[in-house]
Parts: sequence; C-alpha cells; structure tokens
Amino acid sequence: MQISRICTVLVTVTSTIAVSVNPLPAPREISWGASGPKPIAGQLALNTQTDKDGILSDAWDRTWDSISNLKWVPAATEAPISSFEPFPTPTPSPPKKTKRASTPLQSVHVQVQNTEADLQHGVDESYTLDVEENSDSVTIKAETVWGALHAFTTLQQLIISDGQDGLIIEQPVSIKDSPLYPYRGIMLDTGRNFISVPKICEQLQGMSLSKLNVLHWHLDDSQSWPVWIDAYPEMVKDAYSPREVYTRRDLHHIVDFARARGIRVIPEIDMPSHSSSGWKQVDPDLIACKDSWWSNDDWPHHTAVEPNPGQLDIIYNKTYEVVRNVYNELSDVFPDHWFHVGGDEIQPNCFNFSTHVTNWFAEDPSRTYHDLSQYWVDHAVPIFQQYSKERRLIMWEDVVLSAENAHDVPKNIVMQSWNNGLQYISNLTARGYDVIVSSSDFIYLDCGHGGFVTNDPRYNVMSNPDPNTPSFNYGGIGGSWCGPYKTWQRIYDFDFTLNLTEAQTKHILGATAPLWTEQVDDVTVSSMIWPRSAALAELVWSGNRDADGHKRTTSMTQRILNFREYLVANGVQAQALVPKYCLQHPHACDLYRDQTAIH
Repeated sequence: MQISRICTVLVTVTSTIAVSVNPLPAPREISWGASGPKPIAGQLALNTQTDKDGILSDAWDRTWDSISNLKWVPAATEAPISSFEPFPTPTPSPPKKTKRASTPLQSVHVQVQNTEADLQHGVDESYTLDVEENSDSVTIKAETVWGALHAFTTLQQLIISDGQDGLIIEQPVSIKDSPLYPYRGIMLDTGRNFISVPKICEQLQGMSLSKLNVLHWHLDDSQSWPVWIDAYPEMVKDAYSPREVYTRRDLHHIVDFARARGIRVIPEIDMPSHSSSGWKQVDPDLIACKDSWWSNDDWPHHTAVEPNPGQLDIIYNKTYEVVRNVYNELSDVFPDHWFHVGGDEIQPNCFNFSTHVTNWFAEDPSRTYHDLSQYWVDHAVPIFQQYSKERRLIMWEDVVLSAENAHDVPKNIVMQSWNNGLQYISNLTARGYDVIVSSSDFIYLDCGHGGFVTNDPRYNVMSNPDPNTPSFNYGGIGGSWCGPYKTWQRIYDFDFTLNLTEAQTKHILGATAPLWTEQVDDVTVSSMIWPRSAALAELVWSGNRDADGHKRTTSMTQRILNFREYLVANGVQAQALVPKYCLQHPHACDLYRDQTAIH
C-alpha cells in the first residue's frame, strides 16, 4: 500500500441524512445512505475464512462484548456549522427511531487478503467497511488482519442503542479508510514513576480505539531501573520497590495485549545519558558523575538536566559488554524490528568526573565532545545493529543536532525530533533522515504543570511572574520549561510538514506524543494521555483538514468531546475537556461565532 504522508489530504464525507455517529478518527472516506436504520438481529456472528491465528475471533469477541454491554448512545449530534445558532437546542439522545431498513444485520463478514503479514513498520492497515440496505451482513475487506482490527474499532462506534433495548446502525454506510502515516504513537515513561501493568493496558485500550499503533516504552531512566534482566538480576535493586518491577511475564503480557489490538511495542533504553540506576549495580565504573551535584545553580558541579545524575562512561570498555547483554536480552523479549536507543541530553560536565574520559582527552588535546559522541556512535551502534538484519534503530535528535552532536550518524537511524518544532524537523529531513515528530512545543503531554524540583526560589514572589521573563523556570510559560499545557487543539492544529519540500515530506514517518512521568503515576496517567492523544490519533490517521484543504478543528470539537465519553465508557479514565453543557450544545462554547475562523 502506498501511504500518503501529506497532512493536508483529508476526509471525504457524504450524507443525505443527519446521523448521531461521528467516529474518531474520522475515516478518510465515509458515505451514509438514507433508507433508515439497520437493526441488529441479536448477536452479530463473525464470518471469516482468514483467521489464521485466532486474532480476528478474539478481537471480535472483545468488540461485541463492548457493543452489547455499552449499548452506546452518542453524546450529541453535530450541528451543521453553516446553520449555527447561538443557543442550539440539544439533540434528543438516544436518536429517534425512524423507518427501519428491511433487512436486519446478522453477521460480520471479514475477508483478509494477506494472512501472513506481520505487525511491523509499514504493514498495510487499510480496510473497507460496507453496510448495504438489503444485506444482512457487515462486509469488511482488508489487506491484512491489522486493517481488519481497525475496521472493528470503527464498527464499534457505528453500532449504537436504538433507544430501547436493541442496537442499530443509523443508516447504510460505506467506508474506505487507511492511515496517512505508518507510525502513530504514544511514548510512556516508566522510569521516573512506575506505571502498573493494568494501567499500561488501559492506555493500550485507548490506543486501539483511536487507531494509534505504536507504544514507545521508555522503560528506565536515571531515577529507577524497573525491568528484570536475567543477565544482571542486581539491576532491579534500583527499582523503587520489589513490587515496582516488570517481570519477564509482565513484558510478554504487555506485548501480547498490544499485538492483539494491532499495536507495536517499541522499547527504549536511554543511553548513554539518563543512565544511573541499574547500571551502577552491575559495576559502579559504568557510570560517570553518579555522586555529583546535578543542578546548574553551581555550574562547575552541574552534571544533569534533572536529578539524579549519571551517564554511561563512553570510554570504559566494560560499558559495551554490559550494554550488549542488556540490549540483546531485551531484544529477545520485544519482537518488533525497531528499538529505541536514546541518545538525548548528554551533559559534557558529567564526563569531567570520569577518569577514563579525562585521560582520553589528555591523550589528544585536539579531541572535543563531538569526538566523544562519535566514539559512542562508532562503538555502540554496531552492537545495536548486529542483533538482526531486520533491526532498525531510533534515536533522539540530539545525537545529530545538539551542541555535543556526533560527526557522522548513519542515515538509516530514525530521528525522533523533540526540539524547536518545524525548524528541527526541516533540518533533519533535509539531511535525509527519516523522522518521528514529537515536538515539545506542540505534543508533549506533560508540559505546563510547573517545575517538579523543590527548593525553587523562583516561586517565592508575591505576584504572578511575567511569562516573558526568561529566568522564570527555564523560560517556559506555565512554570515548566515546555509550558504552557498542550491542549487538544494545540496538538490537532500542528502542521508538522509545513514548508517542507516533497522530498522532505517523504521522510516524515509519523508522530508520537510523549508523556514524561516526573509528575505522573497510576493515579493520573490516563487523564494526562486521554483524550488529548485522540487529537494526535486523528491528525496522523486522516489529518486535520477537509477535502477543500481547510482546517477542521471546529468540526473535530464534537467528535473529540463525544470520544472522551466513549473512552470513559470503555474503562479509560480520560480527562474532561469542557463543561458538559458544551457537549450537549454543539458549538455553543466556540470562541468565534464565525465557525470558519480556523482555516
């Protein structure tokens, strides 16, 4: 399948009658009929000859359980933008019953063309879904099982309560759907605070419903090592507690749970920076500056961007032995061909605490920190790439663009871009790197909650600090370096291919919304991710513009408000976005009465 990577190519919607259903992400093409509701005749039976590993039958069982138990009623019908009145009357809910189509639905017929396609990058995720007036079956066709799973999550939103005790699809409908981008993800950090297995599965459930297909799992960080490693069982001495450890069984469960829902799990071990816990239990000499002071208030001693400090010693030979063993073991656990190996935020002063590094610099005074970064690339990357011929690496952009960047980073490494928005995206794609967009200015989910470090005198002022004062908490508006808080509209309106050439645009693989967890744990993780990530889900599935090229943020409003209710109904504890009044009165809470304001 040829996947378009142009964010401005969008959905075609045709309808001859109003319907309550407004699925998210909006399908690329959807056409509604007008012959009346299609009733569901009891339980819909799955009819397929292409369920090789039972993935389809298991997924359909979950889908039907949700449909039949929820008997979903959409929160409110979308009011036509062109006919908006300041105080619209709420649409009765559930929808009124009208003339029924003559043939009740009795089954779901699924045809999968390629039953061998593995869940790996670039797999075909397209599908068609047809409900015809005189047919008793929902017909789903997909190139792979992974596209069929997406069809199920769409159908799950289409089947709603008939207002009594039955179920309907409001009108015959035809959908032709496929993603704009092959990489559509959430990044979850479990190193700063531990996130339990059930809560990770809850996020995977939300991802499945919104057609996100990659969980980028930032497994560890300087603060804790929560992952059991057979080769070095002592590493989990740096877990927060014995209960806050991912066992081998836990890892397999999460991978299997995700795969059953069409989601890849890509692990990240952040190296060489953000490394202290776990590694130092194997050999204290693996870690530089572990006992230093982290903060930049005393610059000669500053060694990290946040507590606690520690970086893998790039010159110490044993570093590469231990890295190889940990990396290979985790690669055996995670079946995805891709692996994220970090590479961000190297702090040069940390290495001034390493005898190995300082001696290396002394041997040749012409050496720089660029050379040190290159030493890491030259010695670590071959280890990472040797795991298998299918292996592809992801690294944070810093290895190419930071002040301490390496001289020569292989172009087959995918760069994850998180700084300076469009500027860095353009820089990386112009150099020929494939890019995953994670720009902190637009899609960082943890931004805007204030600084977490304590003993901070910048809060000791008796007025609201001027947001334009660069010294206030690293210059961020909202009390954090990447403030303010990124609303769903900020995420959805991000045109990350803006001003790129056609050649550069082809290097954009998709986007991931990161959630760093310095101020997040099980209690708040779901509300921090949802429903804002649903805005990203639609952005990378079908884009943020209509068929005429106009921004459709206004028409997205009711869709995401309704989807938030749907997430909660499915057990995902998504945050409220508006007063319920706004949900029940479409567009009454818009800032502009002119609803074409966002174009």
